[in-house]
Amino acid sequence: MPQFFLNKRLIILLVSIIVLVALIGFSLRERDSISWPEQFVKDMVGFGQSIVSKPVNYTGDIIDNVKDLQNTYTENEKLKSRLDELVKLETQVRDLKQDNEELRDVLKKKEDLRSYDTVQATVIARNPDHWQELITIDKGEVNGIKSDMAVISAAGLIGKVKSVNEFSSTVELISTNNTKNRISTVIQGKQDINGWIEGYDSDKKEILVKRIPNDLKVEKGSKVITSGLGGVFPKGLVVGEVKEVKPDQYGLTQTAYVKPAADFYHLEHVMVIDREMKGVSDSQAEEETGEEEQ
Repeated sequence: MPQFFLNKRLIILLVSIIVLVALIGFSLRERDSISWPEQFVKDMVGFGQSIVSKPVNYTGDIIDNVKDLQNTYTENEKLKSRLDELVKLETQVRDLKQDNEELRDVLKKKEDLRSYDTVQATVIARNPDHWQELITIDKGEVNGIKSDMAVISAAGLIGKVKSVNEFSSTVELISTNNTKNRISTVIQGKQDINGWIEGYDSDKKEILVKRIPNDLKVEKGSKVITSGLGGVFPKGLVVGEVKEVKPDQYGLTQTAYVKPAADFYHLEHVMVIDREMKGVSDSQAEEETGEEEQ
């Protein structure tokens, strides 16, 4: 009896091997069509692959888009940092072009309103009660600093030296509401227009450029620079950009609201300007202007 079962198992094993070899040979031969079991298996495998591949591809696309956004943000930051430089270059090129034309006519010109040296300084103190009015820098008399010297940042004009100590100085910002702090400026355009900085609108955070003749048209977006005619501030220092123009209460002159080029709130490193050429003082210029108006 055991011998019978042993022979039976051996026969089943042999038959299974023969069937397996036959199936392998059948599957390996060239055919125009495949059997339905193979078709079923291939369809199931393809369906499974499509289920897995679609989410994977979608996730990959999202990751690529995020990387593209990060690259775009980085490039935008770099471009923004260069815009300030372009604004300064634009005003300088325009101003230099105009001076070049004047120099062609006046060959004996000896003095330049732009001539000045700079002294690097660092802001060491600010009074919370006068945050938009006064700053203290780490340069004083021993460094050659004197009252009424102009002070600039990397972006543009910020103010002038109000008082000087031995090793430090106090700077009055042009964002102060002191109407006596007047600075002669030029609004660039098809025709350059002169005006005076007289005050600051703390609500709009814009500089007030007044005494603009009412018959002259000031374009929004025009660049404003110092004229160099006051004697303290050299010519060509960037002040800002015109945002709005309003007539005065009598309609005789106009006031331009100028967005400052410099950030008065965040000041750390500044430069004090020592003019090589000395002109009339601001007070003298104001007196002359007042006499002309009278």
